[in-house]
Amino acid sequence: MLKFLFSLFMMIWMSMIFKGLELILMMFLFLSLVFINFVDSGMLVFKLGGDLLSMNLFMLSVWMTILMMLASFKEMLYENKYFKFYLFLMLFLLYLCFYSMNLMMFYFFFESILFPIIMMIFNWGNQPERLQAGIYMLMYTLLGSLPLFFLMILYSDYSLNYLFMDYSMFKSMGLLFFFMMLGFLVKVPMFFVHLWLPKAHVEAPISGSMILAAVLLKLGIYGIYRFKMFFINELMEMSKMIMVISVLGSVVGVLMCLFQTDVKSLIAYSSVCHSGLFLGGILSMNFLSSFGSLLLMLGHGLCSSGLFCLGNMLYERFFTRSLLLLKGMSKIFPSISLWWFLMSVFNMAAPPSMNIFGEIFLLGSLLKFSMMFMFPLMLLLFLSAGYSLYLFSYINQESEWISWSSNLISLREHFLMFLHFFPLIIWILKMECFQSWI
Repeated sequence: MLKFLFSLFMMIWMSMIFKGLELILMMFLFLSLVFINFVDSGMLVFKLGGDLLSMNLFMLSVWMTILMMLASFKEMLYENKYFKFYLFLMLFLLYLCFYSMNLMMFYFFFESILFPIIMMIFNWGNQPERLQAGIYMLMYTLLGSLPLFFLMILYSDYSLNYLFMDYSMFKSMGLLFFFMMLGFLVKVPMFFVHLWLPKAHVEAPISGSMILAAVLLKLGIYGIYRFKMFFINELMEMSKMIMVISVLGSVVGVLMCLFQTDVKSLIAYSSVCHSGLFLGGILSMNFLSSFGSLLLMLGHGLCSSGLFCLGNMLYERFFTRSLLLLKGMSKIFPSISLWWFLMSVFNMAAPPSMNIFGEIFLLGSLLKFSMMFMFPLMLLLFLSAGYSLYLFSYINQESEWISWSSNLISLREHFLMFLHFFPLIIWILKMECFQSWI
């Protein structure tokens, strides 16, 4: 583990010295190949203190960092040494979070990831409300996790290492279970504690929205998996209420999507819908839910990030994110309509993407838990297809309002969208790999 920490530290140092983007991208691709070598016939070699879940999420983080650099050409952020430092610092903290075997270390790095993304919102946000959005994000996530910190200190009579902890001391927690879960539910985010997410997405730069949608929303699910053994009895007894709130909150979130006129706000509320679905699925305590949550987390990370990139391409040219103004883009940019169509149908879980396999597994686990979930899940699937088609058709098929000349879609942007699309299709060819970690 130390050699990978040292290599990440050297990459941070080199990013501050060298200005060539090609060198940095090559270093990231080399790091991706190194981590791919840890998978052998679907089984992870446990050399870093992780499993297939942490390895896949960190691989997604490395991939997103490459795409964030490619998406930030318009603002010339890739030449800013502080921007590169924030990217590498975030990757460094994500690596330590996903591969820490100590409870306190996990909590420390789990919370430390907040500060690079908040600094990105403050420095390179688009609107004056970015300060309010950063404070919202800080207060929600930090205050939600403070009870978890105090409870860890209260129960830390023995070792804090995962392998040597005495899980019996966490028995009969009662209502303290909700305080331990609150920090993870805010990060997911669950409905009722989700108000920081649309604000953060709308005010963040494109790189901030990409890493928020792709990786940071998955930290809550990852934390629930890591802490599940501490409150397994309470989780089995009280998870039904959280599941009901998550599923019904997803239905309300879908209805909110249909009323949005801001492109980034619509995509942010769709992330709330997907987060509620895989939060409710993993609390059903089923093998299918574990497979489905891993697939949907990876698929949603790539698909939602791709939608944010498409919205940012239009914002860079027309300086507006309003659906009322961005109409008829198929007549102005016919080459980008294909990417809008692909990302929209993958967002509604159409085959052959990872999202449909993840949703099938999660729906099966929820219906196996209770058939009462059938009606809200049917409504959720129907309305999610509705807002995806509403987003695509309104931007591409209406009569245009904006008709002035603009820059064409560059080859770099087509390459950026291809790097979002390619893993969504290729990863489904290795489905047995995702079923080998539990």
